Amino acid sequence: MAASTQLGSSAQPPPAHGSPVRPKGPAKARSKIPFLHRLDVKGAPYAFIAPFFVIFAAFSFYPLIYTAWISFHQVELSTFDVMTWQGLENYTALFADERFWNALRNTITIGVISTVPQLLMALGLAHLLNYKMRGSTFFRVAAITPYATSVGAAALVFTMLFQRDFGMINWGLGLIGIDPIDWENSTAASQTAISAIVIWRWTGYNALLYLAAMQAVPLERYEAAAIDGANRWQQFRTVTVPGIKATIVFTIVLSTIGATQLFGEPLIFGQGPNGITGGTNNQYQTLGLLLYEEGWKNYQMGRAATVAWAMFLLLVLVFVLQRVISRLRNRTH
Repeated sequence: MAASTQLGSSAQPPPAHGSPVRPKGPAKARSKIPFLHRLDVKGAPYAFIAPFFVIFAAFSFYPLIYTAWISFHQVELSTFDVMTWQGLENYTALFADERFWNALRNTITIGVISTVPQLLMALGLAHLLNYKMRGSTFFRVAAITPYATSVGAAALVFTMLFQRDFGMINWGLGLIGIDPIDWENSTAASQTAISAIVIWRWTGYNALLYLAAMQAVPLERYEAAAIDGANRWQQFRTVTVPGIKATIVFTIVLSTIGATQLFGEPLIFGQGPNGITGGTNNQYQTLGLLLYEEGWKNYQMGRAATVAWAMFLLLVLVFVLQRVISRLRNRTH
């Protein structure tokens, strides 16, 4: 009886019904576990994306801001640490320079005559590759091969093809009775030749983007269109194109950026000093070549930074116009 009484006195009474059961252990351990859990849940996503933002800030955001700061100064390449404040003088001088407007016209012209055929050809090529056929993997790899080729190698090959006296293009034109064309010194011919290089390099890349988007279109849409009596062309126009509309817009934006930054193809096409100036009469000088000429030929880094920011503002203007046009279309529909 005494033992049972002693045990009964030392035992704790059971908790009342509805009262919380507190865990055993020190209070610091109990408070530390929820804190680490909250830190893991809320802080882990930021830790995963932090490397991207660190790299972006170091190699994209900081150079962008520093380039803007340089554009307000007179800076020479030989004495880069000596800066003279000029305010908006570089911008006013740039907009008054005929070379800038000529480079802008050339950039827009080459961009249009290279982007439009390129995307149309890529869309048709992707439509053909979307069908089940033998050797489809081989044709897809062959389509991406020009994109994997360096711009230097591609430009050199096309430069030899477009030579006036010994080029294969003029040789082929001579077989059908057309006189040789001076591809480098003619404005229209030189811009067409440079556009051919861009089309050759980027058509397969855009075709694979379109192909990936086409394979994501549900087959039920094609079956419903076939039941309604639509032929292959009508299915392509009413099912395929609307189904990959987002990808088409993406490729247009990507091609616009690439056309604005066009540099390697015209530089190598000029074969020497004429490549920097875009020909003897600047007939194919782009904004990228003008930037290079100001910075590394004339040694005026302030003017080169001004051209770079003019290119950036041009892209921003294009994207704003695209957003406005798309919103107006959505409202009308």
